[in-house]
Parts: sequence; structure tokens; C-alpha cells
Amino acid sequence: MAKAADLEAIKQERVKAEAALAAIIQREKDAEAAVRDAGRPVLIAALERIKIAAMDRPDAKAIADAIAKHGGAKVAAAVRNLALD
Repeated sequence: MAKAADLEAIKQERVKAEAALAAIIQREKDAEAAVRDAGRPVLIAALERIKIAAMDRPDAKAIADAIAKHGGAKVAAAVRNLALD
């Protein structure tokens, strides 16, 4: 039968393991956020090199939402098709 000291040691080990797991989960969330936002610097750099006509906030948000949802390549392809018109 387990002694009280053994039980306390097991509880302490569990607490340490839970803390380690929480740290891993936070690192995973941070990494996922970085991956989701990895294209921002490239897009901002490209936008800084060109002139952009006046745009309403809803239009800008729609463009950003499209990039977030469909990815840069698909949105760029759609824009290239628009440029052919």
C-alpha cells in the first residue's frame, strides 16, 4: 500500500507535469499565431512600394479577410485575373 509521502511525491510530480504541459500548449499557440501572421511583413513591404487609391475600411477589411481565409496565392491569382479585364 502507498504511503502518504509517496502520495505527496506523486501529486508534486503531477503538478510539475501539468505546468510543463501548460508551457508547451502556450508555445504551440504562439507558434500557430506566428504562422498565421507570417505573410504580414512581405505584404506591408509590397504595399509601401506602390500607390494605393483611397479605400474605405470595409473594402480594406474584405481584402484582408480574403487573404486570411484563402491565402495569398489564391487572392493574388484572383487579382491577376482582374488585371486582365
